[in-house]
Amino acid sequence: MSKGSVIVVGGGVIGVTCAHYLAQDGWAVTVIDRGRIGGACSHANCGLICPSHVLPLTEPGALWSAAGALLSPNGAFRIKPRLDVSLWRWLLSFARRCNTRDMLSAARMIAPLLSSSMQEYRQLFTDAEDASVCQWQEKGLLFVYESEQALHAFEKTNRILSEQFSEPAKLLDAAATRQLEPALKDTVAGSWFYEHDAHLRPDRLLHSLRDRLETGGTVFVENCDLLKVSGSHSQARRLETSQGKMTADQFVFCLGAWSPQLESQLGCKIPIQPGKGYSITTNRPKLCPEIPLIFPEHRVAVTPMQSSLRLGSIMEFAGYDSSIRAERLQLLRDGAARYLTEPFGDQEQETWFGWRPMTYDSVPIIGRTPRWNNAWLATGHNMLGLTLAPATGRLVMELLGDYPTHLDASCYSVNRFH
Repeated sequence: MSKGSVIVVGGGVIGVTCAHYLAQDGWAVTVIDRGRIGGACSHANCGLICPSHVLPLTEPGALWSAAGALLSPNGAFRIKPRLDVSLWRWLLSFARRCNTRDMLSAARMIAPLLSSSMQEYRQLFTDAEDASVCQWQEKGLLFVYESEQALHAFEKTNRILSEQFSEPAKLLDAAATRQLEPALKDTVAGSWFYEHDAHLRPDRLLHSLRDRLETGGTVFVENCDLLKVSGSHSQARRLETSQGKMTADQFVFCLGAWSPQLESQLGCKIPIQPGKGYSITTNRPKLCPEIPLIFPEHRVAVTPMQSSLRLGSIMEFAGYDSSIRAERLQLLRDGAARYLTEPFGDQEQETWFGWRPMTYDSVPIIGRTPRWNNAWLATGHNMLGLTLAPATGRLVMELLGDYPTHLDASCYSVNRFH
């Protein structure tokens, strides 16, 4: 027997995983998206599932990085100067949190979601066939450094991760690094190895979940623009969309970087800025990495997949600019070429960008909206949407079902911005 009907607005990894858990709990689910399901930020990101990424962007040195981004239009971290009140308000709020106390506070909110998500992923992929389809692999993540100074500077961060969050890394010298990953050049200084991280192909995950959901009766509606949310007496009643009016008992809004457009309709501030990331996917070179890599000094991530190699990262605050800038892609190529003997294959399969939904406190927004008792937000996952998706989906299911939640959800409430 159905618990009732729910419309999930947004067909990225957060929306689809919410649909997955809600359908499992007996809800009749419809997922709508302004484009195609899984076609935006979830499509061609680097596919990293990283419990090691518990520390937020608001680390003490981030303020100087942000200041430098205003002066360096060609850096890996770029802020496009413009008259945008919401951007400057966001940057000011971000700057205020660039200290050790706030960084650790945010990390303690993110850590339970990370731990929960890793457990949920492992449960999702207990079936070897499902794991194979999504190219799920637990090979760890290697932070590779070019300079000895930067390599050893990370020791302070690793101490925090180890002592406060039980996420220690193993320090490897240059020889041990190349023994573990022979695709690296002999010029690398060394690395830190996080053994418990994983990776997958995000598009395959979305396709797999969608197939499973449609088999169970979930409805997906693509190219469906949300125009208006309406209701009465603190209850949302219907959505007006480009494909007509839709009604449900509950509504979950998973709109990622587009979420601020609903502020007035949901009765809350949603301080999210789109943080643009890029990726390049090529065929696998002959000497292809086997372990996902991050080059922190050049802000480049490299993910090996079964039939391809993906270079990604970059952070660009340029509003909703949908252009793919050649110079940003070149930063990825140049960064990878400093570390890898063969940094990419000879056939470029795809160039891509996606807008990450960046909150200024680095903490996701998950919970009930102030205006509507039956409308919920699941957004603002910053650079960790894929990593945090299963825990978010489970938490949303628990909130809608009025169950005891498997972790404290109060810190993710949108009310913290009021």
